[in-house]
Amino acid sequence: MEKKKMAFAGSWYPATAAECEASIQGFLKEKQGSFDDSFIGGIVPHAGWYYSGSIACRVIASLKADEKIDTIILFGAHMHRQSEPFILTHGAIETPFGQIEVDKELTDKIITGISIRQRPPHKFPDENTLELQCPFIKYFYPDAKIVVCGVAPSFFAAIIGSMAVAEAKNLSRNVRIIGSTDMTHYGPDFGLTPAGTGEKAVEWVKNENDRNAIKALMEMDESKIITQGLENKNMCCAGAAAATAAACKKLGAVKAVELDYATSFEKSASASFVGYAGILYSLS
Repeated sequence: MEKKKMAFAGSWYPATAAECEASIQGFLKEKQGSFDDSFIGGIVPHAGWYYSGSIACRVIASLKADEKIDTIILFGAHMHRQSEPFILTHGAIETPFGQIEVDKELTDKIITGISIRQRPPHKFPDENTLELQCPFIKYFYPDAKIVVCGVAPSFFAAIIGSMAVAEAKNLSRNVRIIGSTDMTHYGPDFGLTPAGTGEKAVEWVKNENDRNAIKALMEMDESKIITQGLENKNMCCAGAAAATAAACKKLGAVKAVELDYATSFEKSASASFVGYAGILYSLS
């Protein structure tokens, strides 16, 4: 079976299963998660595990349910509004815990239903937004297959999210949705300094810019999510976030829960830093 090989293991996250498991067990002990059978999707950050792995881990762990989960649908990728959405067509994704098989039947249905660029494993981009979630997915859902899709921040994002769930329902798949985005990238390294530097800048990012993005995510408003990301630069993968909100609503989500929020400034104080949010979508 053709595989998408790991590109960030040993740098952005641990290279071995034992090291990954030790990190995951540490993340689960750091703060209480929010475990509820009604959670069917969530938003996760995608910085190196040292910075945001705890939030991503606890969001993904919170999607567990009593019944068998067939497929995880993962949205991500750094893309511009005009970028062409893409999908991993077949094969498997390598992780330190073993490979995750692509749900080819569901992927083929999605490809048939919408215009999306088809990428085989050997031509699939090395995207930290996607790869850093895969060890968590394999650890918590060892038997689940996966659909992996890059989504641009345009109106098409909501269509992709809804279509993916519609096709999953047609195939009677029990799915969970994960959308990968970091929040505001602030500071001179990112060309964004409206609030100066230091604690004042951190407070502006936490309490204003990222808070506006989180509000749109909590409301599951795809158009607001896209607008926030493009106009305020408070989501680097607003397309993935919008697709996730649309997909979760298609599954019946009626409520959002903010699991956690942090910034890289707390780990490493710097003039340039990034925000991270963990959001869960619930059926009740």
